[in-house]
Amino acid sequence: MRTPAVTFALLVVLGQTSCSFVTNIARGGQVTQSSLYGNAVPERAIDGNHASMWAAGSCTHTQNDQNPWWRLDLLKMYKVNTVTITNRKDCCHKRLDGAEIHIGNSLNDNGNANPRCAVISSIAAGDSKTFVCDGMEGRYINIVIPGRKEYLTLCEMCCDLIYRSWGLQNLCV
Repeated sequence: MRTPAVTFALLVVLGQTSCSFVTNIARGGQVTQSSLYGNAVPERAIDGNHASMWAAGSCTHTQNDQNPWWRLDLLKMYKVNTVTITNRKDCCHKRLDGAEIHIGNSLNDNGNANPRCAVISSIAAGDSKTFVCDGMEGRYINIVIPGRKEYLTLCEMCCDLIYRSWGLQNLCV
């Protein structure tokens, strides 16, 4: 029987690491968002389901908030190499334009005051886009749409991590 650590080591050696292959660390973490639209809970962004149609029930959704945000608490500090976001396909894909990815250890402004990894200029409808964070350290990963009133919808969030004391890479969330 393979333990998660053995499976992970094999995946790293074989170079087969992606959201579909590695145990989802985020399931042990905690997610929250600025508000809730219907039953579109923040956990949907880390459920492993990359479906990008609203009716599939795999996308998060906030109310029409000023500066809406979504946050993942990894419960430990990690170095974050990349963050991949899957956008909604059926409508409204431009809502994510201008959103920011923040990584750090502070909960000031709900974590949105942490250092910025990237600005999402655009993600095509239903597509996934990867943003390079170059090993930024943090416990929290935030996605925020600053400076405007908007709905925030994420259909999946995945990241490439290194846990500081293990030195393991490519843990997918």
